[in-house]
Amino acid sequence: MKIGELEEHFALELEPLYDQDEAKALFGLAAEHVFNLTPIKLKMMRDIDTDFVHLQKILSILNDLMIGKPIQHILGEAHFYGSFFKVNQNVLIPRPETEELVDWIINDCKTKPKAELSIFDVGTGSGCIPISLKKYLTGATVTTLDVSSEAIAVAKENAQIMDTNVDFILADIAAFSSENRFDIIVSNPPYIRYLEQVEMHKNVLLHEPHLALFVSDGDPLIFYKVIADFAKTNLKPSGNVYFEINEYLGKETREMLEEKGFNDIVLKQDMQGKDRMLKATIKNI
Repeated sequence: MKIGELEEHFALELEPLYDQDEAKALFGLAAEHVFNLTPIKLKMMRDIDTDFVHLQKILSILNDLMIGKPIQHILGEAHFYGSFFKVNQNVLIPRPETEELVDWIINDCKTKPKAELSIFDVGTGSGCIPISLKKYLTGATVTTLDVSSEAIAVAKENAQIMDTNVDFILADIAAFSSENRFDIIVSNPPYIRYLEQVEMHKNVLLHEPHLALFVSDGDPLIFYKVIADFAKTNLKPSGNVYFEINEYLGKETREMLEEKGFNDIVLKQDMQGKDRMLKATIKNI
């Protein structure tokens, strides 16, 4: 079977789960992984026959996709901000809007002395946020916390692979205290209400950790409140807190931070025009 024919086969078989563009994008990721070729070279080789070994590997990936398994879990890695991160069922798959959050922080810090910069990340997951910040803000001190030992293990592996020095803490932020103060506190905490599950793809619901995804419908800002209280005590003067947020709760998140004494609040939209990021400072530190 030629590579181009294999792509069409992918699209046909995945039609119940994905539209044509999504299916072809999944084929591209699978083919890049199996053939170790760039997307441009793959396009140039559409009329090349696949050998038996490569064909079986591609079809095995297709079979996993057909039962709803995320492509990142099948391949064991996900691309994020110029790097590939190891992922499994114990961590969230890094997403583009989180890349935008990281990019915002990096751009804000371009003119700051990196050796004096201290960053605290809440909710390590795969380590995509703290490791990326450490990688691009060389010299900064980066500490990250997660309640899941399984997630910490994945993040530590990624930090080792990328040769980045990040301090890891296994703890619940609600019960954690620190004598240190930070220039930046950043978090992508659980923010999806259970009522929003109907909007989600089944591969997310079945294969990603609900601990890192969902929050009660009755108090959807609970983690933001806890982290905001931590930030009030542990931000340096003129320090900033950055959040990835629920697109439906931008107004409510802003109001909560205002009530807790934060100011200079910036609500930022992602590339799709959704309220997904927020930055704030604290009064009277």
